[in-house]
Amino acid sequence: MLNRIQSTRDAIAGADPHFLVAAADRQASLTKPPGSLGRLEAVSIRIAAIAGSLAPALTKKRIFVVAGDHGITAEGVSAYPSAVTHQMVLNFLAGGAAINVLARHGNIEVQVVDAGVDHDFNNIPGLTNRKIVRGTRNFAIGPAMTREQAEQSIVTGIELATASKFDGVHLIGIGEMGIGNTTSASAITMALTRRPVRDVTGTGTGIDAEALERKVAAIERGMAINKPIHTEPIDVLSKVGGAEIGVMMGIVLGCAAHKIPLVADGFISTAAAALAVAMQPIVRDYVFIAHRSKEAGHQALIDYIGMQPLLDLDMRLGEGTGAALAMHVIDGAVKILCEMATFESAGVSDKNSPVEA
Repeated sequence: MLNRIQSTRDAIAGADPHFLVAAADRQASLTKPPGSLGRLEAVSIRIAAIAGSLAPALTKKRIFVVAGDHGITAEGVSAYPSAVTHQMVLNFLAGGAAINVLARHGNIEVQVVDAGVDHDFNNIPGLTNRKIVRGTRNFAIGPAMTREQAEQSIVTGIELATASKFDGVHLIGIGEMGIGNTTSASAITMALTRRPVRDVTGTGTGIDAEALERKVAAIERGMAINKPIHTEPIDVLSKVGGAEIGVMMGIVLGCAAHKIPLVADGFISTAAAALAVAMQPIVRDYVFIAHRSKEAGHQALIDYIGMQPLLDLDMRLGEGTGAALAMHVIDGAVKILCEMATFESAGVSDKNSPVEA
């Protein structure tokens, strides 16, 4: 499994610099003042460089909603019981969750993946079964996963990204479901960014002050006991992560290797993207951060990756909801690049046109 991860990492090359220049030149020729569409222009230029085309296709979009349970919930770190994870998976499959609504209206496919839910779904139709564990172990008292399980989760994500490439998917989003996973994401954030635990730990699903203290204490114990090595992302994942986070990390790596732009949803998804960046910094060329979450640690991850979020809507739901909205923005940016008239084609004078007497 480690060989598959390493070969994927080594296959990642940067976005095409020729198309960065060519797309910027085309943006400068469109019928608008230079830079007047702000960051939409930068988004379209980066998509063109990823695709190696001035007319990139974004007709097929897919969001992976990856689910997994977390043993850390035994420490009383969540407002909801662990059973909510599998209940929400059923809701996703029935089409009743927020991500389903937003995806339907954006013509986005939702693929629900069981990476580590502590529940037997009995081959229910529509669910992609990639179960690695039936919930992770409580990382406050020991490693969340074995090294082998962590590697398996990453390889699973790489395989999902590879299958998407063969399916002709042009744009991929990652979202998640897992009671307790903001605790894992906070621990990952602390490990990667070296920020104090209180700076990167928030209220998750809406816990009270007492539960927040338990959450902080659980993370501090887990970090002290497990001692994740901040320069080794697989070690961090195995010590304090979750199966769904590992699968999302693998999806990010796989997308970068296959030159597919990737939209990370919120805090937990960005933690997965940050682990992928820690393994291969070139991954940054392919990642878009959908929105700035209200979760305390998200800004630290945004700073670590070095990308500005596309949206800031005070969201903190997860599920890929922010990714679905951001896909609308990315799609619009690319349509501007592809469909807008140039000064020459429209017969419009640009700022460099000679002034008639």
